[in-house]
Amino acid sequence: MKHLICLLCLAAMLTSLMARADTWGSAPSHDTTLLAYEPDASLTLAQALQLALQANPELAIAKREVDAVTASRIQAALFRNPELSVEMEDVRPSSRQTTYWLGQPFELGGKRGARIETAERARDVASADLHVRLADMHADVVQRFYEVLAAQERYRLAQSSMELANRGLDVAARRVTAGKVSPVEETRARVAASGARIELTQANAELVNARRRLAALWGNAVPRFTEALGELDLLPELPSLSSLDEILDQAPQALRAEQEIRHRDAMLKVQESKRYPDLILRSGVQRNESAADTVGVLGVALAIPLFDRNQGNIQEARVRVDKARDERFALNVRLRNELSLAHQRLAASLQEVSSIRDDILPGAQSALDATTRGFELGKFNFLDVLDAQRTLFTARGQYIRALGEVQRSVADVEAILGPQGAALFASMHGQH
Repeated sequence: MKHLICLLCLAAMLTSLMARADTWGSAPSHDTTLLAYEPDASLTLAQALQLALQANPELAIAKREVDAVTASRIQAALFRNPELSVEMEDVRPSSRQTTYWLGQPFELGGKRGARIETAERARDVASADLHVRLADMHADVVQRFYEVLAAQERYRLAQSSMELANRGLDVAARRVTAGKVSPVEETRARVAASGARIELTQANAELVNARRRLAALWGNAVPRFTEALGELDLLPELPSLSSLDEILDQAPQALRAEQEIRHRDAMLKVQESKRYPDLILRSGVQRNESAADTVGVLGVALAIPLFDRNQGNIQEARVRVDKARDERFALNVRLRNELSLAHQRLAASLQEVSSIRDDILPGAQSALDATTRGFELGKFNFLDVLDAQRTLFTARGQYIRALGEVQRSVADVEAILGPQGAALFASMHGQH
């Protein structure tokens, strides 16, 4: 019995030492949640990007996953625990023979190294996922920031429309009072003013929603910033599609697909290493009560891989490697198609912006000015003024929409290409 007590004490000491070693190597737990200090004044794109980098909820989730997978590397490197066992022959005290074993398993076939490599590749995949999320977040911030800029412009446009409608109403009222036009003209003017007031209300609601969508990227449900500060009409040069295709292989999603293949290869190695049985070396003492004798004993155990050689898991792992390669090919096709479409939308939007800015807006403004002067001089009726106003504000609305489409197309390209794509449009966003 004293030998059993000694072995149990030894096992308890080893367990205590290993537990202390775990605490020595671990860092204290703490909350790493970052608070976003959103300014209560004008907000630039650089500030919006920094806020999202600090406190974007989905980005925080991706960072947690990297931390979790990094911890799995520690577990993968650990050795197998020793085993303690007792064997007893004959339960009668006078003739009982008791053997106390302390065994240590040894992994064969490179199991530990394969586990470590798999954990490292899993960490690489998590890191790649984080970079994909970073690229998506950057594109989301850019797109929503310019949506706020566009909403601000639409609100200003609605204000201008309201002012023009009120001015037209005043002119019509004076001319009706003077008896120069029918009261119907004043009624039309009031209807136009009411429509402009409704458009102003809608534009204000769109602006509020755009600001909320932007602030939500750093977890703020109630925006504090007063306005987005930037130039909506700062346009990029159109890069060639071939230049974009050249850097597509370095896109975050493409790199993530490569890391997934390496991870699957490492998992295949783990399954292949399990074909080899583990070796267990044992040593202990044997007490023979009838002979009052105690001797040392040694033992070895090795499973015979006669039936189970892990064939099914190996085959499954190989198929999953092939699947990962197929997914990479499919992803490459999809990214090239999405990049081509985004490039085409960007080219069309730039062309539309140029056409509206250089041809349509100047003509519409000139027509409105001439019609307004003619109406004040009695050469045109108020319906002509309303048509000219509608034409101008429709053109301005198209211009703002086209500018927003340019920014959305740029954000799509940046989301696909990641940092290298963002570098192409850095001067446009004022980033260096």
